[in-house]
Amino acid sequence: MSEATNVTARAEAVRARWVPGVEGRAGKFPGPSLIPALNAIQARLGWLPREELEELAREVRRPRYEIEGIVSFYPHFRTTPPPKVALHVCHDLSCWLRGGEDRIAAVRARYGEDTDVELVEVSCLGRCDVAPAADVNEHPAPVSDVDELVAAARGDGVGEAAAARRTDPWPNDPYPSGTGIGERYRSLRALLSGELSAQEVVATLSDSGLRGMGGAGFPTGKKWELVAGTGDRVKYAICNADESEPGTFKDRQILADQPHLVLEGLLLGMAVVGAEQGYVFIRHEYGPEERVLRKEIEALRDAGVIGPDAGGSGLRLDLEIFVSPGGYILGEETALLECMEGHRGEPRNKPPFPGNYGLHGRPTLINSVETFADVPVILQRGADWWGGQGLGDSVGWKFFAVSGHVVNPGVYCVPMGTTVRALIDLAGGVEDGKAVGAVQPGGASSNFIGPDQLDLALDFGTLAKAGTMLGSGALVVMAEGTDLLAAATNVLRFFRNESCGKCVPCRVGSTKAHTLLRDQLDTGDSALDDGQRAQVLRLEEAMRKTSICGLGQVALGPVVSVLGLDKGGAAARSQPRPDGAAEQPNR
Repeated sequence: MSEATNVTARAEAVRARWVPGVEGRAGKFPGPSLIPALNAIQARLGWLPREELEELAREVRRPRYEIEGIVSFYPHFRTTPPPKVALHVCHDLSCWLRGGEDRIAAVRARYGEDTDVELVEVSCLGRCDVAPAADVNEHPAPVSDVDELVAAARGDGVGEAAAARRTDPWPNDPYPSGTGIGERYRSLRALLSGELSAQEVVATLSDSGLRGMGGAGFPTGKKWELVAGTGDRVKYAICNADESEPGTFKDRQILADQPHLVLEGLLLGMAVVGAEQGYVFIRHEYGPEERVLRKEIEALRDAGVIGPDAGGSGLRLDLEIFVSPGGYILGEETALLECMEGHRGEPRNKPPFPGNYGLHGRPTLINSVETFADVPVILQRGADWWGGQGLGDSVGWKFFAVSGHVVNPGVYCVPMGTTVRALIDLAGGVEDGKAVGAVQPGGASSNFIGPDQLDLALDFGTLAKAGTMLGSGALVVMAEGTDLLAAATNVLRFFRNESCGKCVPCRVGSTKAHTLLRDQLDTGDSALDDGQRAQVLRLEEAMRKTSICGLGQVALGPVVSVLGLDKGGAAARSQPRPDGAAEQPNR
């Protein structure tokens, strides 16, 4: 079946389920999304030739301008033939801290004039544990492996990369290591058989205190209860696996090591809220992890756990993987929905929220990878057990991605409430025995904290009181002597580049601020005068108060926090939770 035929076959079903939009939807066809078809064409040919787009437009009866509008928005889509070697190198914070600029310069000197090689600096590839990171023809690797991969690409090809998987079991997993589907998915089977009720699931999650682990921290039990309580007969559930923020790669490791927990949590959510169709929305750079998920889904289908009669329950539960065509903004839940509906990934105004008006206008449950993975852990071991795993007043286990100037970058699973200092020590401490200069405790969106705040507990409330946030669960460590304004400007460049451009405050404000800071750094002096500081603060306030989504609201927060640290203080202001509970601007 061709890509266009497959899209056409699904069109009538989607139209039947679609509800007219609350926002103006001029020029937006109500589905199905053309993005899977465009992904398939590019996978087959390496790019999107005009003839293919014209054929697709004819077969699905969609205007060519609509297709061009979609293609032009997403960075993954190519409209020119691909080179023999597509070499991408990351220039964001974790890679920058580990000598990324020098390594990029060396790669450019070697391949910049090579007609076989297309060298592009890109945003975070989600491989910060091997920073500086690169990929060659979508095969991820450290920059040190680039020469070997380029040589392979010139020859027989780079092949498929395998997911980096952990040998030892993670401490949160309730299922014995090495067990198969028959011994796993116990909570799902109990729910489908009637041994466990949907109300009991929601009550257990509420009693456990589980909150969204992607950033916003919305109570999980409450979210599930709200979506379950809507009267619509058609609902959806989506696992947001589009982590794209610099320094963030914990979900990648969970997908590789615990696909069974992620999918069981998603299926439990579907059964509880009354959704027959679930999706994993995954970034295209996570090809190795996508293959792990597809293998697990096929095993579930073969075992009869999902399908038209899931587990013999008479319920239909089905799963699909939706591969993102690129863009950090798609981690924002409504931009993700726009993408899945086949539009440009621009955030919607809220309210309404996805729990009431989500995919195709239907109530939609959206949680992050880690949040879904925590659900079967809690149901198997109990709310009291989960509550007892945290330190102090914190509850449960928490995955963190640790990168930057540490000896052992990687993913760590620790009790919630572990201190910043303890987590850095777990990662081997700072390289070369140096002292800590600053830390971003919650990924690129979080405000910097200084070395006097290393005993802060890593949990939602403590970090918020300190003027930063738990965010995406990414701890980026900077050694003493690091130019913190340059580091924060690197973060701002990421947000400027990833702005969808829909709202003026974010699009213009991030550009103006980056230009101001970059011009100052280019003088060799990282000190801003009072006028420059005042301009940055005015831009930050305007963006925080008037941007549509979390990206613009937090983009200048790290810079402002560094200005506070320069004056000997803590983070310069209390960081608000980004708009909506999409799990943060990201996730």
